[in-house]
Amino acid sequence: MDNSSGVGASGVGVIDKAAMVLDALEAGPTSLAQLVAATGLARPTVHRLALALVHHRLVGRDIQGRFVLGSRLVELASAAGEDRLIASAGPVLLALRDATGESSQVFRRQGEWRVCVASAERPIGLRDTIPVGTQLSMKAGSAAQVLLAWEDHDRLLEGLQHARFTPTVLAGVRRRGWAQSLGEREPGVASVSAPVRGPSGRVIAAISISGPIERLTRQPGRIHAEVVSRAAGQLTEALRANSD
Repeated sequence: MDNSSGVGASGVGVIDKAAMVLDALEAGPTSLAQLVAATGLARPTVHRLALALVHHRLVGRDIQGRFVLGSRLVELASAAGEDRLIASAGPVLLALRDATGESSQVFRRQGEWRVCVASAERPIGLRDTIPVGTQLSMKAGSAAQVLLAWEDHDRLLEGLQHARFTPTVLAGVRRRGWAQSLGEREPGVASVSAPVRGPSGRVIAAISISGPIERLTRQPGRIHAEVVSRAAGQLTEALRANSD
């Protein structure tokens, strides 16, 4: 039975039916027969819609040919999350800068780079200036460690190739919940970072402070890990609240 006119229908039939297909895929990889059963739509209709959604990368196929949610949805969700992240980051970064006296930043991973999407600069004195939009390597620095530490096994191994940090370092990051670096990205610069999690619990960003080793010392985590981790928790909570 075609139930596309049921509760929640928008009145635009093809959109409603496509939404039903996407909703059915939320449960995981699904065969065509299972899609038909879940949506109540006719088999030719489901097949046509699914292939159209595959074309636009809103739906994909796994190695067994089953339908799965597509990579384009991940990209769109990331963009939406980044907007919320940037909107929420400002006051948290200012408070972190004021608490530590050091420049603070939020980084997101974009492919092989980590990109500064928000920052609060130290107003005076020697500082580590990282303007918004700056692309930095995923192979060095405490923010890179955080953004890689909770990745799946294959991406973890790939990210460790030619990196300035080791698997043991990343294991320590996961255990402690924060990362530090000394001159990894740039000689004389130290940093401390902690993970920011999205509403699903996945690590989506790293919040950091950075500055000269002379001020942060050779054990910057001992001094600043608690306040950086607290800022990461505040930003995580803000994202969770904004998603409700």
